[in-house]
Amino acid sequence: MLVRFTLENWMSFRDPVEFSMIASREKQHGDRVPQVSKYQTRILPISTIYGGNASGKTNFMKALHFAETFVVQGTKPDGSIQIEPFVLDSEMAKRPSRFVFELLIDELIYEFSFMVTRKKVVEEKLILITSTSERVLYHRQNDKITLNSSLKKNKFLQFVSKGTRENQLFLTTSMYQNVELFLPVYTWFRDTLVLLAPDSRFAQFEQYINESDPLYQTMNRMLIHLDTGITHLGGETMPFNHLPFPQNLKETLMDEVKEGTIVRIMDDSNHDRYIVTRENNELIAKKIITYHSGSMGEVKFEMHQESDGSKRIIDLLPAFLELMEIDSKKVYVIDELDRSLHTLLTRRLLSIYLSACSKGSRSQLIFSTHDVLLMDQQLLRRDEMWVTEREDDGNTVLIPFSEFKDIRYDKDIMKSYLQGRLGGIPKILLDKTLLDSECNKGET
Repeated sequence: MLVRFTLENWMSFRDPVEFSMIASREKQHGDRVPQVSKYQTRILPISTIYGGNASGKTNFMKALHFAETFVVQGTKPDGSIQIEPFVLDSEMAKRPSRFVFELLIDELIYEFSFMVTRKKVVEEKLILITSTSERVLYHRQNDKITLNSSLKKNKFLQFVSKGTRENQLFLTTSMYQNVELFLPVYTWFRDTLVLLAPDSRFAQFEQYINESDPLYQTMNRMLIHLDTGITHLGGETMPFNHLPFPQNLKETLMDEVKEGTIVRIMDDSNHDRYIVTRENNELIAKKIITYHSGSMGEVKFEMHQESDGSKRIIDLLPAFLELMEIDSKKVYVIDELDRSLHTLLTRRLLSIYLSACSKGSRSQLIFSTHDVLLMDQQLLRRDEMWVTEREDDGNTVLIPFSEFKDIRYDKDIMKSYLQGRLGGIPKILLDKTLLDSECNKGET
């Protein structure tokens, strides 16, 4: 689970901001807030970020994406580190960017932090936090890496530390060298954290058309429950040569698709999706289709015939199903969750996920949205709602609604937000004089 995330000098975030998933003392919806008894704390299962256009919501998501990529993939020997500092201040543009993650992994809390410029890692630290103390596993300052006393006897680890490039994290290098000491933190970034952009497509969709797969029935029940009009998904077999793709792509598939492997192809122009496999040395192609109930029985639809909302649901449902699995530890971060979705549909998705959360849950959903109708304390707690706001000098601040003293548990948060009392509203919408002036221009 993500416990806390701090960033500084990244895109529109000049000053340090801390995004915390630690629950406040608020009692509302307490039965669905995970408890970590060992640390005597509670960690929220969900959090949403509101804010006007260009306020910094997406920049926050990009910070997570950068960190994930930097940790998991690293950099090439002669490559630069792809940071984007705050450029509206010439001094900040020269300073390193800072990222701090506090993570709950297998009931242990780790703090992993790093400061980087485009050329090198300035500082890197990994700390194991117990209920009573902190243990620094390693601390890197420029080219010097200091290991915990219990690790100094590991000669291979010493060798790896000395061979770590200045533009590469020691954590990443140790994984590439098969050092498993820090594997839990690395695998959190590689496997636990999942980032979905507004236009993300769900890739592994073949299990949802395989009637023998347990997820097939679950997916179809959810599609019906969400009132999409779709009764179930299916795969329509078609001749390989009939695939609507260039001949050179078909030739590549003929060469590269091996027996028993699956290749997924998505046509972004119309959202159609295909699966190509090889069985008995013959290429088999299947097209993903949907079925609706009509007056004369089932009616087949192709993906491009579905509404944008239905296609968005098909892309999002696998994430929600994974979040709701028993013992799931996934952390999904979704930018613009509400894109192409009706408010009631988004709300129903969130309600289904939250109904599966409990004090023993370990999955999390973090998302950004413009949908103010989701600002409802019947759905979300105050500490689960955040707002980004761009200050006059271009700096983005990130504030939880729980910090606003006049918001009680029975307060209409949406009304306060739209009145501009919580930030996040473009100033042009709050400037009555300017609006009246523009309206008068239109009347003359």
